[in-house]
Order: sequence, then C-alpha cells, then structure tokens
Amino acid sequence: MTSVEPDTRHSLERSRSQSEGQRPAVAPSSPARRALGGGQRTGHTPWHLRLLMWLAPRLLSGALHVLAKTARIAYAGSMAELFERWRRGEQVIVAFWHNRVVMMPIPARGHQVCIMNSQSRDGEIASRALERWGIRCVRGSATRGGVGGFMQLVSAYRDGDSLAVVPDGPRGPRYAVKAGVIHLARATGAPIFAVSFAASRQRQLRSWDRLIIPLPWSRVVYVGGEPLRVPRHADADEVERLRQELETRLNAATQSAEAQVVHDGSRRTPTQ
Repeated sequence: MTSVEPDTRHSLERSRSQSEGQRPAVAPSSPARRALGGGQRTGHTPWHLRLLMWLAPRLLSGALHVLAKTARIAYAGSMAELFERWRRGEQVIVAFWHNRVVMMPIPARGHQVCIMNSQSRDGEIASRALERWGIRCVRGSATRGGVGGFMQLVSAYRDGDSLAVVPDGPRGPRYAVKAGVIHLARATGAPIFAVSFAASRQRQLRSWDRLIIPLPWSRVVYVGGEPLRVPRHADADEVERLRQELETRLNAATQSAEAQVVHDGSRRTPTQ
C-alpha cells in the first residue's frame, strides 16, 4: 500500500478544473503491469510469474476470508458513525497505518471504496487480492506516479467512491503521517476517519512497518477516531497542523484498540 504525496498545488488545480468528460482512467494499463501478467499478454512473461500473479491473490483473499469467519470482531469509537455514513451513501476518507492493512478490507467490504497501491509486483498482487473483496484499486506511489495516483483518487471520489489511504506508506517512517492525505481531503472535501485495530493473537513481521497478522480465532477490535475536516482554503500552516492532528488521532485509535484486547488472556505477539 502507498501514501498520496503529489505535487499538490498543480494537482489540486487540475482536479478542480477537470471536466466530467475528461476524467483519467482509474486503473490504466502499463508496460510494467502487462509484464506482470495484467492487461494484455505480451507472451514474454515467465510461467512462474504468471502462476504467482494468478495464485498469490487467491491465497491472500482466502486467508482473509478465514480470518473474517473465525475472528471475534468488535467495533468501537466512531466506527458506528462511519458505517452509518456509508449506509446513507456518504463518501469519506479512511486513513490507517501501513502495518494494519491486513484486516482493513473486512469493514470496507460491501461499500464503494478505492485505494492506491504501488506500481510494483507486490502492489499488483495486493490490487488483485483487494479486487476480490470488491475494493477498487489505482496504481501509483509517493516516488513513482504520485501525481497520477493522486488524480486517479480524486477521479474515483468523483465517481462516488470513498477513499482508503495509508499515510505512512509505502516505506515509512512508521507511524508518521505524510501530508498527501490532508491535501486529498482538501481537494475532495471528504472527512478523514482515523481507523486502527488490534488483535488478541497475532504475528508481527520483521518488516520496516512491523506488519501485524492476526491469527484465526483471535479477538479483533477496530477503533475509529472522530472525523477530521480540512478546509478548502487551508494554507501550509493549517495543513501541517491537521497532519499532526491526524497522526495524533491514528496513534490514539491504535492505543485504544490495544487497550481493549490486552485484557484477553490469550494475547500473544510472536515475531517472525
């Protein structure tokens, strides 16, 4: 997963002036994607990569189905308000930490949500897995195609999607919000919900983000923070203040979720 960090001033000007009939495609084909097996076949992709691109998304999606079926899931904080807004057809931005991405498709399923993934092979696998959960994906990153990814998210919002953003992706620093999500909220007018979760039984990888993978039959608690509004005409100082505020709310949601599962005697966090 990746954050949104474009050349914001020019991106916002283009997003506001773009007419309805000139929206960019949400998931354009690219040579890199075709080389990975997406889009048209080139005939040059090694068979083992084609097998990987076919099999990995199915395995990831299947594993998430197992977690969704076996976990004891609870929602706290503003999660009820988030679901109610979705029920009324309202659009929002959901922000969550990179190391919490594994379980985020579960509350989003059944709702019209779009997320940006990197243009790498891992991003392609993640996109295919998420699409099996009904989550729309665009491709971009903070370092490659960031402006294009930002514009695709704005276009997806205009198409009626809520947006999911990982503000410390794709490479960290961990738990540090980048300003792109604030600019995205300013461009769209959507409120930002800071969402996190914790699990009573989990594995934590030795990756840069210390990715959390809940185990089957664990207790999982999702916590949402109060929605954050970004004024259309927020200046640089206001953007920085709101960036810090979102970081505070994400950390508070994480700490609240952790506190609500710590009383479960089966709490374990083995590291791989």
